[in-house]
Amino acid sequence: MYNLLISFTVSGVLLASLYFGAGIDIGYAALAAAAVFVLVFFILSRIFIKKLTAIMQSAEKDIQAGRTEKAIKTLEDGLKYRKWQLYVSPQIHSQIGMIYYLKRDFRTAFDYLQKGFSRNWGGMGMLAICYMKRNKPKEMKKTFEKALNLTKKEPLLWNLYAFCLEKIGEKEKAVAVLEKGIKKTGEDERLKANLAALQEGKRMKMKSYGDFWYQFHLEKPGELIKQQTRAIQGHRKIVRR
Repeated sequence: MYNLLISFTVSGVLLASLYFGAGIDIGYAALAAAAVFVLVFFILSRIFIKKLTAIMQSAEKDIQAGRTEKAIKTLEDGLKYRKWQLYVSPQIHSQIGMIYYLKRDFRTAFDYLQKGFSRNWGGMGMLAICYMKRNKPKEMKKTFEKALNLTKKEPLLWNLYAFCLEKIGEKEKAVAVLEKGIKKTGEDERLKANLAALQEGKRMKMKSYGDFWYQFHLEKPGELIKQQTRAIQGHRKIVRR
């Protein structure tokens, strides 16, 4: 990373100047060089974090306006900073992969999400689902476990993992995941409700997460509308009686 290289170079030059040029004790010279290294690295990191944030915000506005291709182009342009700042490349790959996933271009999404950022739990969840759709349950589990090791407090991620486990026929494992998730998230109520549902032989209910849930394309919003319609129709029949 260029940030590290520049910081090392500046601090190294200062160390040599203080020790060999000014005759300052090596210990004091090293302390001064270390302080300068931290300062230079901090300043450079701040500069590129601001640049990356601006790119992400611009892409987000394009996505909200339905300009997904423009958003992808904006993010791809941000890859020019990948040699300057740590984790730039995986963060951008995660964002691009998520856009393709939302567009249901799962093949292209998979290629980007594989190179994505492990701390982006949404992208990791999508990657895990891609593995599930490819009949690779071991890779799916590894991906979820990796994401949960870094993001333990997100209830939706625990619910998503359990939902996928139940979907591939591993109900007992899904129950265990929900039980662990309840402990890690501080007794989350939606995790408790889904745990009870599985233990009673019922389906997990995820609709309370709204768009955050439907972005994973495991259920269609239309199914919820149909359920609500049937419920209303059933209610009307009762009223007529």
